[in-house]
Order: sequence, then structure tokens, then C-alpha cells
Amino acid sequence: MEGLLREYLPILIFLALAIGISSAMFMASLILARQRPDSEKLSAYECGFEAFDDARGRFDVRFYLVAILFIIFDLEVAFLFPWAISLGDIGVFGFWSMVIFLGILTIGFVYEWRKGALEWE
Repeated sequence: MEGLLREYLPILIFLALAIGISSAMFMASLILARQRPDSEKLSAYECGFEAFDDARGRFDVRFYLVAILFIIFDLEVAFLFPWAISLGDIGVFGFWSMVIFLGILTIGFVYEWRKGALEWE
């Protein structure tokens, strides 16, 4: 049992160092940094919402649409990496399966584009 615990000692040392260094950097930023926000820091962000507004306010549906589209195409890229790595093993069938998958997603993207889902009025 002692040998098993000894194997975890480097991990515990690493965690202690990580927590110590991150705590020191956080405290140093609180002590050394200026804590007076200016008008630029309090202005509206790129999305156009006020920085300190009611969190229960209504959002435009287009924000959700853009988020869903981002997730769909982000997952497409997530499927491409393992496919590209194992392409030598899966052969021609795997290649054409991914071509069909990408074709379906491209058709969906063109449909969204034609419907105006990517336009911000």
C-alpha cells in the first residue's frame, strides 16, 4: 500500500504547486492591479448588451440560432480529426462515408444560407 501511495506523490506535489502559483498570481493581481473600472470597461460589449443589466432579460432568437449553428459546425470539425488520423486504417469505405457526411452538412449549410439564417439585420 505504501508503494501505491508513493506513486501519487508527484501528482500531489504538482497539484500543490499549481494551486500555490495560481493563488499567488490571483492575489498579486488583486493587490497590484488598479481596481477602478473606467467608462470603456463599463460600456456595452460587442454583442450590444449592457455589461451590468438584468440577467433575466429577453434575448433575440438570432443569438440562439447562431449558437446552434456554431455547435453543429464545431462538432463537424470534431468528427474530422479522428477520421483524418484513422484514414489509413478505414480505407476507401471510411473516406466515402465522410464525404457523404460532409456533403449532407454542406447541403444544410447552403440551406441555412439561402434562408437567411446567417444574415444579421
